[in-house]
Amino acid sequence: MPIRILPAVGDPDAARSLVSLLSQLPDAEPLTPVVDSTQLVDLLARFAAESVDELPEVVVVHERIGPVPALELIREVALRFPAVGVVLVTTDTSPGLFAAAMDSGARGLVGLPLSYEELAGRVQAVAQWSTGVRRHLGHGADVLAGVGGTVVTVSGAKGGTGATLVAVQIALAAQASGHSTALVDLDLQTGDVASYLDVQFRRSVADLAAVNDISPRVMADAVFRHDSGLALLLAPAEGERGEEVTDRAARQILSALRSRYEVVVVDCGAQLGGAGAAAVETADLALLVTTPDVVAVRAAKRTVRMWDRLQIRKAEETTVVVNRYTRATEIQPALIQRITGTAVAATPVPANFKELQGAVDAGRMHELDSRSTVKQALWALAGELGLVRTGERPVPRRTSVGFRRRKELP
Repeated sequence: MPIRILPAVGDPDAARSLVSLLSQLPDAEPLTPVVDSTQLVDLLARFAAESVDELPEVVVVHERIGPVPALELIREVALRFPAVGVVLVTTDTSPGLFAAAMDSGARGLVGLPLSYEELAGRVQAVAQWSTGVRRHLGHGADVLAGVGGTVVTVSGAKGGTGATLVAVQIALAAQASGHSTALVDLDLQTGDVASYLDVQFRRSVADLAAVNDISPRVMADAVFRHDSGLALLLAPAEGERGEEVTDRAARQILSALRSRYEVVVVDCGAQLGGAGAAAVETADLALLVTTPDVVAVRAAKRTVRMWDRLQIRKAEETTVVVNRYTRATEIQPALIQRITGTAVAATPVPANFKELQGAVDAGRMHELDSRSTVKQALWALAGELGLVRTGERPVPRRTSVGFRRRKELP
């Protein structure tokens, strides 16, 4: 059986050189190279969605791959696709980098300039390891049991569009349906998740920013376990500490959460910083919340274009959620879709602040009446996104428990 090898190389000349050498390896089948980290993760996700057998045995990552640094990319691939062996190609073959690469999940390291003997030996060893892992775990979906959870980011087109409300309620819906769920507040200066859920806390996401290896114990110390069952990782009470959470720290934190929870919902707020950009870039689902008025829709369009210019996320990979919707408004979801070039969620959230005011003022959003049309719409949105069973709704009573349990995402 041929060894399928996927090169991840940004430089065209380096890619040609690597593919040429890989083609000479016995029983090797080099795939078309991917040019950046986003393309690599997306392609592996598509392969995994079909079958584990579609995944390549070996991924070769060049040290200059971007925009995500090579070691962080290796960590994400190892967490999400544990049956794929990763080899790092680098000019630095020092013991320090070797140890860092192994800690990130690489199965081998090959020095530049490339040597046929070294590359052949390492690739074949990693391919044998990958084949052994798949044989040990069995075929099919069971091999991907450790892939990790679904990360959903919720961003506001502008301040006041309701991104935090959306994030809190879809997280509650996922938790109530039986999924282990984490809610992360990456609105680092002005986050309100703690206020919405009546939480007093000591630890925050900033406390994880300087941790190189986030162990289960370290994560447990930083996470607040809410009465609803949600695991909360909150924004720092001192807004200036938000600067400690870099894009690198955000990727590492979300990777650690993804490996421990089935659903990770991230409130990114309306301001784009490095941490929020990293979250949106690596998310499985990116929601952008807007209201059906000219100012907010223009802001949504600006945000989508900015994400595209910065190569964070393409418009067609973004889903707009329309909040405070009424049938009488002149700006309807179909028009928003045309203006922004995004997908628009089929479930709009109705304008009915009176239903929310008591829960908002009390900081008890998890106790919002299940008869609320706003809550019903948001939980239906969670179902539409695949975070709960399609078609289920909250039980009409004053608790936040309304979904039957299930073990895995559809």
